[in-house]
Amino acid sequence: MDYKKAGVDIEAGYKSVELMKKHIKQTMRPEVLGGIGGFAGAFDLSAIKNMEEPVLLSGTDGCGTKVKLAFILDKHDTIGIDAVAMCVNDIVCSGGEPLFFLDYIACGKNYPEKIATIVSGVAQGCVQSECALVGGETAEHPGLMPEDDYDLAGFAVGVVDKKDIIDGQNIKPGDVLVGIASSGVHSNGFSLVRQVFEMSKESLNTYYDELGKTLGEALIEPTRIYVKALKNVRNAGVKIKGCSHITGGGFDENVPRMLPDGIRAVIKKDSYEVPAIFKLIAKNGNITEEMMYNTFNMGLGMIIALDLNDVDAAMSAIKEAGDECYIVGTIEAGDKGVTLC
Repeated sequence: MDYKKAGVDIEAGYKSVELMKKHIKQTMRPEVLGGIGGFAGAFDLSAIKNMEEPVLLSGTDGCGTKVKLAFILDKHDTIGIDAVAMCVNDIVCSGGEPLFFLDYIACGKNYPEKIATIVSGVAQGCVQSECALVGGETAEHPGLMPEDDYDLAGFAVGVVDKKDIIDGQNIKPGDVLVGIASSGVHSNGFSLVRQVFEMSKESLNTYYDELGKTLGEALIEPTRIYVKALKNVRNAGVKIKGCSHITGGGFDENVPRMLPDGIRAVIKKDSYEVPAIFKLIAKNGNITEEMMYNTFNMGLGMIIALDLNDVDAAMSAIKEAGDECYIVGTIEAGDKGVTLC
């Protein structure tokens, strides 16, 4: 008996690392010390000495049951973007700059080419968010999960000067809410999505005119990364008062997280066009509008609160980053929460 007969192929692990190195290389920043293969990722923090009071920010998340789509479609090159996005989008909500990222892949069996493909997506997400992929772990779990299955999670660290932290405390009535468009369902609500549609290759490869693509293509679309958009806003000299990443729990759970007590967000549902994928989910699943807004991002992946005088400059900066944005509501006095009207 040996480790390989027990289900763990060490040689496959070595091959995976070799195959993923070319993807990791493109994420390197000057601050990264050493290479891949050490026991820890090293990142030089000398540059932050220019900050008055540097504060480290961290975020960790996974892709949820969206990975089931990757299994069925046998498409594994974008799910890593989702893992990065879910972490770095939380960091930028606090005003931070993502510095580095680590991934964790648990699999039933290590297929080196598949693992390298997954990591290629992680690397692409890091490139989009200008953070370095400094390490990770691939764990083979025979007997714990089917051979062809895997799960993917990640962890990111960022930094912000304490004076620049976005905490929502200065939000006041009369401020404006700007929503930044999502790329689709992102990585939340897939336990519901998988009940609405038959999760088979045939169903996912069905073309829908209203989507302009197959159902699978619409659902697997990776989570939008908002690092560049919010960085552009900051570089334009605009102070973001509050920021909410619309993830699991939709609007009701996430928008109030950026609000101080005594303040209410009022969002107008007709201020932008809800993407067709959400209309299709609601129709096919007979899902109420209330449940849709409490589960999905409904086309807005990020919502920021701004002073009225800063709206034009902020929206121009967001558009320069390649993102679409809309004035979606206002801030009013009232019980802390969100009103959709």
